Amino acid sequence: MRLRELLDYKNIVIQCHDNPDADAIASGFGIYLYLKENNIPVRFVYGGDFPIHKSNLVLMKESLNIPIEYVKSIDIPDLLITVDCQYKEGNVKYFPAKNVAVIDHHKASGTLPSLNVLKSNMGSCSTIVWYLLKKENFDVNKNTDLATALYYGLMTDTNGFTELYHPLDRDLRDTLKYSKSSIQSFRNSNLSLSELKIAGEALEKTHYSKKYRCGLVEVKPCDPNILGIISDMLLEVDGVDTCIAYTLFNAGIKLSVRSCIKEVQSNEFVEFLSDGLGSGGGHYDKAGGYMERSLLDLMGVDFKQKAVNGFIKKRIREYFEYTKIIQAGNSSEDLTYSPVYTKKSLLMGYVDPAEMDLIGKTVTLRSIEGDIDVYCDDSIYIMIRSDGEIFPIKKANFGKSFTISDIPYKFPGEYEPSVKDANSGQLFSVIPYARSCIISETTPVYARRLNERVKVFTVWDKEKYTLGKPGDYLAAKLDAPKELFIINKETFQSTYERKLCKEAI
Repeated sequence: MRLRELLDYKNIVIQCHDNPDADAIASGFGIYLYLKENNIPVRFVYGGDFPIHKSNLVLMKESLNIPIEYVKSIDIPDLLITVDCQYKEGNVKYFPAKNVAVIDHHKASGTLPSLNVLKSNMGSCSTIVWYLLKKENFDVNKNTDLATALYYGLMTDTNGFTELYHPLDRDLRDTLKYSKSSIQSFRNSNLSLSELKIAGEALEKTHYSKKYRCGLVEVKPCDPNILGIISDMLLEVDGVDTCIAYTLFNAGIKLSVRSCIKEVQSNEFVEFLSDGLGSGGGHYDKAGGYMERSLLDLMGVDFKQKAVNGFIKKRIREYFEYTKIIQAGNSSEDLTYSPVYTKKSLLMGYVDPAEMDLIGKTVTLRSIEGDIDVYCDDSIYIMIRSDGEIFPIKKANFGKSFTISDIPYKFPGEYEPSVKDANSGQLFSVIPYARSCIISETTPVYARRLNERVKVFTVWDKEKYTLGKPGDYLAAKLDAPKELFIINKETFQSTYERKLCKEAI
């Protein structure tokens, strides 16, 4: 769905969920201003039992001139747009409408209308709205109030940017020209005395597993930021290496996860906990996730504190008990009897940093997989893999493995990989500068398909593991069989082909 499609309707209401948070308010505000600029009659509303009362949200609404209204009923509109929620959900006041549109970053809770943008891999609905506005050439930075609202929406929904899910989340954070003084005011009004009491009561009832050195704490319904504060505090306790704070809402469970050991990455831990039930993401040490109530119901999990607590404990136990850890170089794992594979001659892309005026600069390469910091000099190219990921490569190695092609390069992925200048902070897509190349020579590998979860600490990075899931492949080069690494299933199946025997290489 494009925002321009909404302009066909002449009477529009934007609705966010009951008891709206900063992300919902910011998202609706962005859509409201877009429709206003196009002279469409529009209202921005929310329902529920109570009007906004949280001090930081009241301050946000008033200081950024956000025209959100608390209503009990509305006249039937031509179009009702729900933001940061879905029509007829449990935490969304029901209002009749002739037509409905949905803009949300949670999993689908039912049948969606034809007008929808649902991106559960985004850290906030603010990110989706910002991207939709960008596609319509609506310059958010011309309106400081809107830029500040969207920035704060993402910040609060990702626990101060520690739980960013997607590169577009990072793009929003890095490019918006927001009011720093306003953000500081909101942050200093974030924790109320009642919420401080909630944190204290929750910490008193912490569940602790000595075997896994993991803490688990149930928290009364609260702002998601409070979960982050509680999990941060719990991780500082001696003997706690990992911890989870969670709270139940009408529509599901919000999780905040922390880790201070290299054997557990918080983003990977929360993805495991929420697998099949919602979404999760963030950083190595801090992450957050969400479990949908409707999906818990389908699994037969009673949506009550005791049952939910037992279910999360079960998933914690499965995470620690059924994951193998491999230290490459020191492992007894032997792949020399596994099949041998080589890479197919696939079309890839490459960029010369000189053509982007990046020589002598430190930049961040940004793609779906994450950010990589690189110093650009005359010795490297920037490679674009067939799945859209980017990485640096020495020109000498490039010449050995790739042949330059005259075929015009066409980007195959969803998110165009980009470069962020460390000094200016500007983001540039690498795609306009990309040329095509073909794999001409490749080192054969042993590879074995995994039937279990495996964490591999490679010989070139002993601090961060790569996760292999069932269906992925454990691999090693023929000339270095102890230097194990993971190749995910999709990449392996699309880029590798099996050889009949090792002697045929």
